[in-house]
Amino acid sequence: MAISLLDTFRVLSSFDPPRGSLRGAPWEQYVDWAIAQGLAPLASYNLEYRLPGSGAPEWARDRLLSIYSGSVNDNVMKLVNFKQCVDELEGRQLLLIGAASFADALYPHVGFRPVLEIQVLLRRMDVEGFTGYLAQHEFRPEPDEPLHGAQKVLSDTRTPIFLYADVLGSQRQAELRGVFERARPLKMYGPSLFRPDLEDALLLVCLEHAREGYQVPWLSFVDLRELVLGAPSMGGVYSRPLDVAALLERARAWRLERALYTSLSIVSRLFPETAALVAPALPPLRRATRELLDRLVVLPSSEPGKMSHARGSDRLRRLLTGQ
Repeated sequence: MAISLLDTFRVLSSFDPPRGSLRGAPWEQYVDWAIAQGLAPLASYNLEYRLPGSGAPEWARDRLLSIYSGSVNDNVMKLVNFKQCVDELEGRQLLLIGAASFADALYPHVGFRPVLEIQVLLRRMDVEGFTGYLAQHEFRPEPDEPLHGAQKVLSDTRTPIFLYADVLGSQRQAELRGVFERARPLKMYGPSLFRPDLEDALLLVCLEHAREGYQVPWLSFVDLRELVLGAPSMGGVYSRPLDVAALLERARAWRLERALYTSLSIVSRLFPETAALVAPALPPLRRATRELLDRLVVLPSSEPGKMSHARGSDRLRRLLTGQ
């Protein structure tokens, strides 16, 4: 029986994949696409340990397994290196965001979630000081312009560190202070490291999606799925139900209602098990706005198999982020 690319994605990105044959899956198309989307490590683990005998061809399993092995080693190297750098830093509040925060809080194994770079959110006044601190550990600013809205990108040639500040824009300093006030200690990285609360973490993912014009790897939608579900496979800081009222209020205050609607709508389409939780968390946008976002972003971004999704214009990004 033929299995669609979307069905293959759903099965192999699940933390509890349904048993069954994947013999008819579009492996020639899936493998390269999954690697590009950051999905290969989790897919490989499922094929090797959760779905043995599922009918995947040996060449596909071998390619995915090589990525999984490399991801485990690379993640451990980056995260241990970062911990050694910041473990003794005192008197600061730095928020670990993105992949480095999610790898151990959302995923049952740190190797499932590739960490390409370390992302840190900090107050603008702390950017230069933290840059100087990292210089003591051989981290130097990258010569190119910072990427993806970061204030600075530092590297020791092994671990890129992206520094973010004022992510909500200069007009919403009070809202950003709230993110720091609600942040939870991340003691494994020392006294100065924290991570955003659940609702803030979810909105920061939506903000990243919008700023990138939804040119994001599909692994980010797996992150969002687990935040929506309340990290049921874990027992940590994100393992609780969403406070929908707080989420919607913060989305309004951050002017991220359109981005929240768009990202959650994509997740609901990709993962039907989230639909009941997504529905009450969708902001009450005008019908014309919803239809525009569905047509321009949600539907194109929910179609698997493309190496890139619908590219948003600067106008669309401003519409989504309010900046």
